[in-house]
Amino acid sequence: MSVPRKLTANFVETEIDDEILLVDLDGGELFSLSGTGREVWKMIDGERSAEAIAEALRREFSAPIETIERDVSALIRDLEQSGLVKLY
Repeated sequence: MSVPRKLTANFVETEIDDEILLVDLDGGELFSLSGTGREVWKMIDGERSAEAIAEALRREFSAPIETIERDVSALIRDLEQSGLVKLY
């Protein structure tokens, strides 16, 4: 079970209204997270696994757990490829 951790030295983050903006300090790329993406980002705390994050979202949203797990994993994979998180 992999646990994602934010690589805080690699980005700056700000929250505006219901959106989280991340700027990759290496490449200058801007990421915008809203809705469930924002919720996933907020739950990445270095202690919860992707599965635990998906389970927390399942309790909040009415979608099949398989769909939620797939979407959470895809987002975390994208964040990892962008150098914003690392899986441990």
